[in-house]
Amino acid sequence: MRIALAQINPVVGDISGNEQLIANSIADARAAGAALVCLPELALTGYPPEDLLLKEHVLSDAAAALGRIAAQVEGIVAIVGYPERADAVYNSAAVLADGRVCGSYRKNHLPNYGVFDEHRYFKAGLRGALIELNGALIGLSICEDIWSSGAPESDEAAAGASLIVNLSASPFQAGKGTAREEMLAARAREYGVAVAFCGQVGGQDELVFDGHSLVVAAGGEILARAPQFEQWLLTCEVPLQTTAFSSDEPPNVDLIGSFTTSAPSDDTSLDHMIARVESDDEAVYAALVLGTRDYADKNGFERAVLGLSGGVDSALVACIARDALGADRVTCVTMPSQYSSEGTFSDALALAAALGTELLELPIGELMDGYAELLAEPFAGREPDLTEENLQARIRGNILMALSNKFGWLVLTTGNKSEMAVGYSTLYGDSAGGFAVIKDLPKLLVYRLCELRNRRSDSPIPESILTRAPSAELRPDQADQDSLPPYEILDPLLEGYVERDLGAEQLVAEGFDADTVEFVIGLVDRAEYKRRQQPPGIKVTGKAFGRDRRMPITNRYHG
Repeated sequence: MRIALAQINPVVGDISGNEQLIANSIADARAAGAALVCLPELALTGYPPEDLLLKEHVLSDAAAALGRIAAQVEGIVAIVGYPERADAVYNSAAVLADGRVCGSYRKNHLPNYGVFDEHRYFKAGLRGALIELNGALIGLSICEDIWSSGAPESDEAAAGASLIVNLSASPFQAGKGTAREEMLAARAREYGVAVAFCGQVGGQDELVFDGHSLVVAAGGEILARAPQFEQWLLTCEVPLQTTAFSSDEPPNVDLIGSFTTSAPSDDTSLDHMIARVESDDEAVYAALVLGTRDYADKNGFERAVLGLSGGVDSALVACIARDALGADRVTCVTMPSQYSSEGTFSDALALAAALGTELLELPIGELMDGYAELLAEPFAGREPDLTEENLQARIRGNILMALSNKFGWLVLTTGNKSEMAVGYSTLYGDSAGGFAVIKDLPKLLVYRLCELRNRRSDSPIPESILTRAPSAELRPDQADQDSLPPYEILDPLLEGYVERDLGAEQLVAEGFDADTVEFVIGLVDRAEYKRRQQPPGIKVTGKAFGRDRRMPITNRYHG
């Protein structure tokens, strides 16, 4: 059977725009001779629509749009993800054929962990569903349904399905694509059926979807794979065979309908692409680029601005911004103080020149002097301390926000996950902005991505940025390791405490120094109030601050 998987990039809430995107994809699939076309989970509203689903008019608008799409569907069967309003709200896959909505499958397994909150919005379906197309039975499922062995897929296979399709909006994180492929191949072999996975692509606030749609044969081999991080219509001839899978219980499935389409003509071309899967670091970089581009474009920002310090973090953000938006849509601002070294200043100039972005030089020495004079009387008798350091960061934040207000630019912040974890940032200073591009990147990963980016032909990041000891440059001869453990120790310790939820005793048992563990845990716990006020940023790890990790600010549990 010839099928098509429409890996599209919907915009949450843009029902009319998504309607047109879906209709065009169905028409393209029909032109390619496909008998079946699948679109992603909740394609009609975009994923995740969150509390838009609590608005009755959103649900009715989605239903009306689905009807208009269905009216155009002839000569092909389309499976489209949408929110179904019935006795409750369901995360459903509509079957469109012969100019009408023929029925729907309702997602059985609703995820409610990490970034997922589907129990808040949906009621779970209780049965599998089949369609018969050109004599073959096809099982329907949605995202989480297929991640665990068993129903509904086992019921659909036991009822005679030779192909199971899965509509998905599966957020990206490093390593997930390979794990997903292995899971889908395992399901195909377990049930003796072909599996077609149709994924969403694009950025949505903190989440990025990498697409990675694919078709797996009943034996587990990959028949076709779409490229990651771009829209694609994947077409494939799927060999179908009668499964020998059986169940002790009668299959709990509905037959939505039986349909017939014409065989494709000989002059229609097939994709049959098996795209390369990017390495983890390549995929993370691509996710950051796509997430930044879509956040800017979908929210109507024509330009982005960032502070360029000459350090590794702002260097990576500048590269991502240029790659996402183009050099003509990025402004870098260097704001040296008396504590800025000649090396970091010249490196910032060289980086901006290599990237081809606009560069504004706005020294802040006189502004610092003005603050010192203004605060001299209330600060009398007290030695300079962290307060004066933070004033520099806040002056820079004010300048960037002033440019944003004046010109409507999106301010990109440059703090990384290691800094966010331990509070090594200035509230309303370097954390001020609209989008935190590398918020979920540990410091060592920042270095790896800079090195990866420099392996391209333009190699924009000066080597001195990568070899210089990290410093906030807010006081003379300052270095990050004056205040923090080396990142080679800090990053794995944070991975254990933040992402794996290990306690102090468990971390010590893994080989970390007890005093260092106590010190770092204290920093992480005390910094929760800062993290709660950070701008949204792109999730790439297994547990990101914000949507993933939700800790109380007022909290006396320690360790």
